[in-house]
Amino acid sequence: MSAAKGHGGRLPVVLRNPAFGAVWIAQVLTQGSARMFQVGIVWWLVQYAAESEPGLASGAFLAVSTLPAVALAPVVAAVIARNPYRSVMAASAAAAGLVAACTAAWAFTTPLPTGVAYGAALLLAGCQALFDPCLTTSVPELVDDADIEAATGFELSTQSLAGLAGGLLGPLVADAWGLPGIVAGCAGAYLLAAGLIGVTRFPRTAPAGTTPAGTGVDGTGVEGTRSGGTAARSAEEPPPGGEPSAAPRRTLRQILAGLPFIRRVLLSFAAANVFTTAVFVVMPLYTASVLRADGSTVALLEASLGIGTLAGSFTGARLPGRPTTVGAVCLGLMAASFALPGMLADRTAYAVAMAVAGWCVGAVGVRFVALFQRLVPPADKPGFFAVMQSLLGATFPLASLLFGVLGDQISPQTLCLVQATGLVPVALVLWWTGAGGKAAGELTVPPGSGATAAAAGQRPGDPGAGEPASAHDPGHVLPDATAATATAAAAATAEGGAR
Repeated sequence: MSAAKGHGGRLPVVLRNPAFGAVWIAQVLTQGSARMFQVGIVWWLVQYAAESEPGLASGAFLAVSTLPAVALAPVVAAVIARNPYRSVMAASAAAAGLVAACTAAWAFTTPLPTGVAYGAALLLAGCQALFDPCLTTSVPELVDDADIEAATGFELSTQSLAGLAGGLLGPLVADAWGLPGIVAGCAGAYLLAAGLIGVTRFPRTAPAGTTPAGTGVDGTGVEGTRSGGTAARSAEEPPPGGEPSAAPRRTLRQILAGLPFIRRVLLSFAAANVFTTAVFVVMPLYTASVLRADGSTVALLEASLGIGTLAGSFTGARLPGRPTTVGAVCLGLMAASFALPGMLADRTAYAVAMAVAGWCVGAVGVRFVALFQRLVPPADKPGFFAVMQSLLGATFPLASLLFGVLGDQISPQTLCLVQATGLVPVALVLWWTGAGGKAAGELTVPPGSGATAAAAGQRPGDPGAGEPASAHDPGHVLPDATAATATAAAAATAEGGAR
């Protein structure tokens, strides 16, 4: 299990590092279950449980499911900083398994009240909000130092794939076995994940009060709470020789005040997120009331969106032009894709529209995270990307509730047109923001050139200079979801945003 063997590419990183492989299986189980629960319960509410107000019921459920990741961020950071990573992950997975098991037992014996489903969703989301960032932070304790970047990239890619698998299974399980089947499946997966982590030894765990290998932080582990592999990056960015220690980090207000161009871009994407993440409310409503189809159609639409997002994340860095121009064009294309099912009630057309919308989300996320990596000063990156994640994540509960309420008042086809209409002015604002040359570092050259790094005030070859957003960059954060945001999700999911 040598570094040379890893670089030779003889074995995948999960086989070179057995402890990481075991935790990776736990990641697939927990993140896939979380997404299966979310999509499955939404479909159960729309199709079977909420007869009078399915829009409000599903929108409120999605809002509840995404609140913990936003509201508990400071608590999560403190817990991860003060406790061993294995203990945090095992405890959160076990707690989620017990919540799901109790909910399943209730559902098998008597019809489950809707309020109990909401409460279970809140608790499960809280456990997942603790598990996911701790998982990313624990990578240096699981793999050889030479494998940290590869393992982080593998872990972040798995978030999208696990979310895609869960989105496929959720509505199918709901149709086949109802709510009890969904919750029982989640319980088994969570408990198995907890057991796997509990019996896995983290080979590079540092003694208390010392610096874990590859994290570049002290025993408090505070720096390790940064999502997207920031801990790994910290090890690669030592202070320049002979220079004094870094100045204290600026407040979040100071960071954004000094970056007016990026502030405008972030606000534009926050506004766009309100309309893009609403797709998770609109899809099941459209399937049930317009297409009159079953859960297999919801699964098809989820798969189309997820595959499109993955394709966009791989191809977005190759698109020519300024990031703001690319973003404006993609938002316009996304508006057209949302308008298509609003005008044409067809299953295939809707699936194609979701694939196109997903591709736009993935492409925009890659281009703008790469841009932020170049323009944000290194010392401000952790705080900036935390703000970005919180800002984009906070729009999802709002979008869920807003479009859920609207879904009970107007037809899902009209909701699609509302989504499309809302994106048009955001695309125009984004184009205008870049048309005036408001960012010195926003060049037309593709990501990866030395000119880009120089324009951003960095030297070619500096960490983060002239390289596209990769899985080991601190800004490459996915909720999940998804996601229909710059995670998204990056992930999620959505991970922008929605996952």
